[in-house]
Amino acid sequence: MSEGWDYVIVGAGSAGAVIAARLSEDPSCRVLLLEGGGSDRTSICTVPGMVSIIHTVPQVKKKFDWGYKTKPNARTLDRKIPYVRGKVLGGSSAINGMVFVRGNRANFDSWEADGCPGWGYGDVLPYFKRFEDFEGGQDDWRGQGGPIKISRPTGISPVSEAFMPAVAETCGTEILDDYNAGSQEGVSLFQLTSRDGVRYSTAEGYLHPNLSRPNLDIVMGALVDKVIVENGRATGVKYAVNGEDKVAHASSEVVLSAGAVGSPAILLRSGIGPAADLAALGLDVAADLPVGQNLHDHLFFPLTFITPRGGHKGTPLHFFAGMIREKLFGGTWFGRSVFEVVAFLKTNPGEAIPNLQLHSLPWAYPHPNQDNTEVRPDVDKRAAFTVQPTLIYPKSRGELKLLSLDPADKLHIDPHYLEHPDDAKTLLDGIAMTRAIMAHPAIAGEVASELEPGIDGEALKKELPNRVATVYHPVGTCRMGSDERAVVDPQLRVRGIEGLRVADASIMPSVTGGNTNAPCIMIGEKAADLIRGR
Repeated sequence: MSEGWDYVIVGAGSAGAVIAARLSEDPSCRVLLLEGGGSDRTSICTVPGMVSIIHTVPQVKKKFDWGYKTKPNARTLDRKIPYVRGKVLGGSSAINGMVFVRGNRANFDSWEADGCPGWGYGDVLPYFKRFEDFEGGQDDWRGQGGPIKISRPTGISPVSEAFMPAVAETCGTEILDDYNAGSQEGVSLFQLTSRDGVRYSTAEGYLHPNLSRPNLDIVMGALVDKVIVENGRATGVKYAVNGEDKVAHASSEVVLSAGAVGSPAILLRSGIGPAADLAALGLDVAADLPVGQNLHDHLFFPLTFITPRGGHKGTPLHFFAGMIREKLFGGTWFGRSVFEVVAFLKTNPGEAIPNLQLHSLPWAYPHPNQDNTEVRPDVDKRAAFTVQPTLIYPKSRGELKLLSLDPADKLHIDPHYLEHPDDAKTLLDGIAMTRAIMAHPAIAGEVASELEPGIDGEALKKELPNRVATVYHPVGTCRMGSDERAVVDPQLRVRGIEGLRVADASIMPSVTGGNTNAPCIMIGEKAADLIRGR
C-alpha cells in the first residue's frame, strides 16, 4: 500500500512537529508526519509533575521510551546506561524535565566558524524568538506570542532560595534574571517549558492546535525502516504500522527528524553511511558518509544532601498529595518541573565560557544510578536536595552503528563516556565546587549531611564511572558542515542524495552549552524556512 504527499517527515519530536506544523501552514502543501510512538493526550505527558512517573515506573517508561541502552564499556564499568528517547507525539519534549536553555551564544558562532554559514547566533536568534512565549515579555533577546510557553518556577524550596546566593558568593558570579539573554554565566531560576500546570511539548504547542488542517496527516505507531532512494534521489519512506508494510511517497522532500539515535539508524538502513559498515551488513551504498560518528552527550554526577527544612520527600504519600493539591488549587510544585535553580560556571578562570552546568532539585536522587530499568530506582525517603554538576562540553566522541537491518532490533550506541581524561577532570572539579557551595554560610545551615556519594579522593575517582549519568542530550550523529566530516550541508541536505534532509539534534556539529530541547525546536523552525526557500 502506498500514498503520496509533498513532504514526508519522520519523527514528531522537538524538531519534526515544528516542521510539520510550519510546512502545513501552506494549504497547497500536503504533509505526512510519521511517529513511531502513540498519543501524548494523557496526564502522564501533559501534567508536568508526572515526569517522575515516566522515569521511575518501568511499566509506564516502556510505553513512552524507546528503551535504548549504551554498549557496555570498561570506562563506565561495563554498565548498560539507559538512553531515554521519547516514543510519543512531541518526542522527548513530551517526557523531558521541561528545562529551557538556548545554549551559549558562542556555541552557534562556533558552528558558523566550523563551516556552517547561516547558523551563527545572529542567524538563529530570530528563530528562538519566533517560537517563544516568554513570561518576561518581548525584548531584543526574547520572544512573546509563540507556540511554546516559557515560565519561571514560583514558590521554590527554601534550600533552592539559599542555593543562589551560595553559588554567587562562592564562585564570584552573578544572580541572573535571564541566562538566555545577554550573559549565560551565573546562577538563576530555571526557565521551564510549562505554564499554568501544562507541559508545553512541541505536540502541545505545534500539533494539537493544527490537527484540523486537511493537508496535515499524522500516522502514529509507524516504525520506519528506510528512505527509498532511486537514482540518487529520496522518493519516499518504507514503514510499518501494526506489522503491515506501507510506503509513503514524497514528491518534494523526505525530512528525517527522528533524533540523534533514530535518524542515523534510518540513514544507515537506507544505504547512507560508512561504506565498509554498510557492506558488512550486505547493503548497497547510496552515499558513503560518516553517519553515526561524532556521537557525544552531556554527563552529570549527582550529589544528594539531607536538607530537613526545604526538600521534598520521595514517598508515594508526598507525591500523591502534591498531585491532589495541584488538581484542586493549581500553582504547586506538581504543576512545573522538579528542577528549580541552575548555574553556569567556569571550573577555572581560563575558560572562555562556562564549561559546567549545575542542575539542582529539592529531591533525593536514585543511588548509585538508574541502570536497572526493570525495577523502580532506590531513592532515599527523607527530605533532600540534589545538585548535578554537569559536563557540558565533553571531549570524548563515540558512535552509533547497526547490529542488524531490523528496525526493531537493538543498536550499538557507545558515546565513549570518559574516554578523554579532561571529561573526568571537569566532573571532579565540578564536584569539588558543589561541595564548596553547599558549605557556604548562606546554605550550610540547611544541610544536615551529604548523603551521596559521601566519599572523596581516590575513592571518589574510582566511584565516578559507577555514578555518572547522561542528561539525555545525544547529538552529532548526522553532523552538519561543509567538509568530508559532514553528513548534511548547512541547508540540512544529505550530501550526495537529492530530496533528503535531516533536522534534529543529530545535525549539531558540537553540543550546545545546556539542555538541548530549545536548540532542537530552533532547528525545526529554521529547517522549515530552509525547505520553503526563505
